[in-house]
Amino acid sequence: MKYADMAITVSDLNQYIKNKIADDEYLNNVLVKGEISNFKNHYTGHMYFTLKDENCLIKCIMFKSYAQKLNFMPKDGMKVMVFGGVSVFERDGVYQIYVKAMEEDGLGDLYTKYQELKRELEEQGLFDEIHKKKIPMMPKVVGVLSSQTGSVIKDIINVSTRRNPNVYIRLLPVPVQGEGAAEKIAYGIEYMNKNKLADVLILARGGGSLEDLWPFNEKVVAQSIYESDIPIISAVGHETDFTIADFVADLRAPTPSAAAELAVPDIYEVNQKIQIYQDRLRNGLLKKVQLMKLRYEKCMSSMVFKEPTRRINEAYIQIDNYTKQLENLIKTKQEKEKTKYAELIAKLDTLSPLKTLYRGYSIIEKDNKIIKSKEELNKGEIIDIQLADGKKQAEIL
Repeated sequence: MKYADMAITVSDLNQYIKNKIADDEYLNNVLVKGEISNFKNHYTGHMYFTLKDENCLIKCIMFKSYAQKLNFMPKDGMKVMVFGGVSVFERDGVYQIYVKAMEEDGLGDLYTKYQELKRELEEQGLFDEIHKKKIPMMPKVVGVLSSQTGSVIKDIINVSTRRNPNVYIRLLPVPVQGEGAAEKIAYGIEYMNKNKLADVLILARGGGSLEDLWPFNEKVVAQSIYESDIPIISAVGHETDFTIADFVADLRAPTPSAAAELAVPDIYEVNQKIQIYQDRLRNGLLKKVQLMKLRYEKCMSSMVFKEPTRRINEAYIQIDNYTKQLENLIKTKQEKEKTKYAELIAKLDTLSPLKTLYRGYSIIEKDNKIIKSKEELNKGEIIDIQLADGKKQAEIL
């Protein structure tokens, strides 16, 4: 018999496990207490969340028909007791609690303090975007405030040095949980700022319960982050965990590794971008040179550069034409006026009294007055007779 004939499918295995759990009376009716995290109120009315304690977690789902009976709205950080049954979601091979009822197990003093401090600091403006400092693009020194042991600092070093081998990681060890941790974290931030030991700071620790993360919810830490001149990236807890430090920090990262990626640019990507920009600049300059060359050739091929005096000569020709036209106009005007003058002279000559005298007539004057009638003359008066060739005097007899 072949092994392939003995093998079962994944669906068969998940179905088998589901049936085994379904046959367990204890798992069908369990009462579990824990803290809610990653809560999602789906638009269908179903509620999805994780129930966790200090060490473990389990996924939960509460269908709409049961969720409608709740007299409160579940939130992340709430401590609750849930009643339901454990079953397997065959498609994903995941076991979870199908919750039928839920009661508050008390919000807890820490969660209440968290909400109160969050509200207070928000009203004071510590969360405002206007106060957020820009993370430097190419930091030389990345400061880390975290525990010197554990995976957090190792992840930050691995990610940072992989992205940029030249970056310097400066660790200032601080306790990340327990009594007095908040004051030491705040002092570490102030110390790094006072001595200018980094270009950017990463405040990091791994995940944990609300109690474990509490030092990062203390007012003294929030105030130190707000007053820091060095930009701070907060990477506290898992992606679903939010602390006061996350809201005050200049940037929040879901994990310490993500914080290292945000703080340290990938030098290979930067070099690639620089190369792309250099190529763009080179191509841009080449195109600019080609364009200027074409414009130069076009200018040099124009008549202005080939025959610079041509336009001047054309202007001279035009001036000559205008001068000739003006001379012609003057000459025509003169001829016209001359003809008119001659005509007037002829008319005047026709009317001249001398013409009459040449035909044998004369003009009689007395005392320089022309005599028109015999009645104007008396016997013995001397008169002047104007003839064609001169004047003579005569006496009236």
